Amino acid sequence: MHQRRQFITRLTHIAAATALLAGGLPASAAETIKVGILHSLSGTMAISETTLKDVALMAIEEINAKGGVLGRKLEPVVVDPASNWPLFAEKARQLVARDKVAAVFGCWTSVSRKSVLPVFKELNSLLFYPVQYEGEELEKNVFYTGAAPNQQAIPAVEYLMSKDGGGARRFVLLGTDYVYPRTTNKILRAFLKSKGMKDEDIQEAYTPFGHADYQTIVANIKKFSAGGKTAVISTINGDSNVPFYKELGNAGIKATDVPVVAFSVGEEELRGVDTRPLVGHLAAWNYFESVKNPVNAEFTRKWKAYALAKKLPNAQKAVTNDPMEATYVGIHMWAQAVEKAKSVDTDKVIAAMAGQTFKAPSGFTLTMDATNHHLHKPVMIGEIKADGQFNVVWKSKAPIRAQPWSPYIKGNEAKQKI
Repeated sequence: MHQRRQFITRLTHIAAATALLAGGLPASAAETIKVGILHSLSGTMAISETTLKDVALMAIEEINAKGGVLGRKLEPVVVDPASNWPLFAEKARQLVARDKVAAVFGCWTSVSRKSVLPVFKELNSLLFYPVQYEGEELEKNVFYTGAAPNQQAIPAVEYLMSKDGGGARRFVLLGTDYVYPRTTNKILRAFLKSKGMKDEDIQEAYTPFGHADYQTIVANIKKFSAGGKTAVISTINGDSNVPFYKELGNAGIKATDVPVVAFSVGEEELRGVDTRPLVGHLAAWNYFESVKNPVNAEFTRKWKAYALAKKLPNAQKAVTNDPMEATYVGIHMWAQAVEKAKSVDTDKVIAAMAGQTFKAPSGFTLTMDATNHHLHKPVMIGEIKADGQFNVVWKSKAPIRAQPWSPYIKGNEAKQKI
């Protein structure tokens, strides 16, 4: 009888162990939820993307400190696609198919995003994309937490054409040679023509990634500006911004004469530039570190403390910027949606993302649109200050709903929903 009880006890222990191995762990002891971080940590885009990796890790630590998601800790899986667009697709497939991440936070350039899209569609996984872009896209498997053109590019040009912005009547559209600048400038050209501007008053120029010699281009800008009040719209990306702004200073082009408004230059990019000659030039974003509100004060405090604690490069001068805020908001919104869905299943999380809100460092409560996977975002235009920060000279009164498909491009009227 005693032996029979021992045998039954052993069977009970074996059954319990089998149940644990089969996924019967209680929620508090369950395996982690893996999330992918897909940003260039080397190459021409590292100047912009490295801090997005770091702020993503900070947000994950923050969520884990509060108990994680669904009672499980988040486990970041970081890869470096090295500013190599085909490698982005390879790394995305690795994250989703091999590492089994629940979602991926990453990409900066539109060419990298376009590279990974087929992977996320094929494997039905989620990408959270945190950077302003050209629109003309709407994907079920992507949540766009950066700005669409009507949340950055169009308001910036309207400001430059206004009396407060200097009343520009001629524009130089200068960008890195890839899809985002070219498509954005196609939209801006159509917008400017709708305002009565002639082709001869619009000049376009493009340079390759990593371009460093802007002497001829800046000389052409100076010559073009002799024909009337001129402004420059810059969609230069990555480390090329450093020599471009340096050459502007060398040529003595002042903001009072030819203002430059940048769509891809923020506080992080200006850390590597002598900003004194650039005072008064502009950037258009949805957030600046300099905005004053309690949420931003806490966000910047946490980031600077994190940079020091992790001994990040140049941590003593750590700054925040718009894509960092968009990354931070995206991760927290995803976590909220997973809690609401009670699952990391892609389709359930997509449904739960609709209408999610988050009090952002911008000082506004951001809402994820229920039909187009874009955030409703405020627009801000800032002037560069000598210390590399921005003085906000204009901002929208409320968040603006994104128009992923520009109304200035024919045939887009019926494309605003997933």
